[in-house]
Amino acid sequence: MRTERKRDMRIGILTSGGDCPGLNAVLRGFCKCAFNIMDDVEIYGFLEGYAGLMNRQYRRLSLADVENILDVGGTVLGTSRQPYKLMTVKEGDAPTKLQMMVENYKKLGLDCLVTLGGAGTHKTASLLSVEGCNVIGLPKTIDNDIYGTDVTFGFHTAVDIAAGAIKRIRTTADSHSRVFFVEVMGNKVGWLTLYAGLASGADCILIPEIAYDEDKLAGFIKGKKSSSRSVIVAVAEGVISAREAAMSKKERKEYLSQFGVATAAERLSAVMSQKTGMQCRSTILGHIQRGGEPCAYDKFISTEIGAFGAHLAKIGRFGVTVCVRGNKLGYNMLVDIAGKTKRVPSDGQLVLLAKDMGIYFGE
Repeated sequence: MRTERKRDMRIGILTSGGDCPGLNAVLRGFCKCAFNIMDDVEIYGFLEGYAGLMNRQYRRLSLADVENILDVGGTVLGTSRQPYKLMTVKEGDAPTKLQMMVENYKKLGLDCLVTLGGAGTHKTASLLSVEGCNVIGLPKTIDNDIYGTDVTFGFHTAVDIAAGAIKRIRTTADSHSRVFFVEVMGNKVGWLTLYAGLASGADCILIPEIAYDEDKLAGFIKGKKSSSRSVIVAVAEGVISAREAAMSKKERKEYLSQFGVATAAERLSAVMSQKTGMQCRSTILGHIQRGGEPCAYDKFISTEIGAFGAHLAKIGRFGVTVCVRGNKLGYNMLVDIAGKTKRVPSDGQLVLLAKDMGIYFGE
């Protein structure tokens, strides 16, 4: 990227929302590049995400602080969830959370705020941008659901973890001749379940974008089990049956109450055990998908995204978020992508190819 003249900058940076592999790698990439291409740049890391900006909790970062964190999981700055819907809520005479952040941005004399986060983080970043703060977003989430980018950092590590777990479950399912429902993270979108299911050889993949039919699913399991010792179903945590989709909110709440606090995979295991008469088990992978060292690809893309963000800061390209399109880095305007979700197209090439290979989607 062609850059303009060097200039002094005071930059704030934070990691917000759920943690994921690659946060520290992005932080390192941004800081190392910024220290190298800018004169006298100051970088302040806000602690615990947007909460640190609200409460003015931060520390100045040096090259030594980020030099050896490429392989480290989690985030050295800490993170927290700050619901977007509460950002502009007024409580008495107290300023809103958004007003507190804008005020502290100005009091600290920041030239730029860099936010590492997912969908909620980007919506709040867009609000800050509209309020006059110079913001650059860096796309993080294992869900891979940020609109306008082919990939988010952290996604491929989560795919590796989930796929590896499903492959291991296959061996125990074969040993005991059972049906396993393996729950993968993804409340609103199914990218992670789709990729992990394909990479692990799952027999069936259930995602939020495609409602499943309980009776047809039971029929598939019976047919598959007649020719195989085991059946593996990769289940996104936000899946919904066609029967549930046709219910009102009240009706669905009453229906789900019979399962208590059971997760999607646990509910499916119970229902399919009853419908098929087979031994069905469930496994919830949970937060293990977000933890640990990033894979090599995420280390690479995280470093690249971080460094690209530093170049955007240097040339004063604000109000944007970095994106990856066709293996090239670029950026989108925050106001154009905030609040939008990249969903798995039910008639997209990946789903159609999977169906052509005999993978069932519950329809």
